[in-house]
Amino acid sequence: MIFGGTRTVWVVVFFDLPVTTPASRKAYTEFRKCLLRDGFTKMQFSVYMRHCASEENSQVHILRTRNALPPEGEVRIFKITDKQFSRIQVFSGKKRKKIENAPRQLTLF
Repeated sequence: MIFGGTRTVWVVVFFDLPVTTPASRKAYTEFRKCLLRDGFTKMQFSVYMRHCASEENSQVHILRTRNALPPEGEVRIFKITDKQFSRIQVFSGKKRKKIENAPRQLTLF
């Protein structure tokens, strides 16, 4: 979708964090809570996504995610367009599931 000449994007965060000690479990929980507070939703285990109204807006959320990185583990962040997102095929067992729709945007002037 394009709103006012700006391309909307999805930010997807993948992470593999240790949970072997109380401190690492706490770091995992805090990172996950940070994602949720910033508007990310769970796509599947350790994969969270967020719709952003523009490229500039996506950079804000990527920076917030980077600032919340735990000391251990691996986190990958990438962006895809609405068109690319719509091509994702989701399967549950052998049945195909419907993909999430982009949220409707409200523009206030």
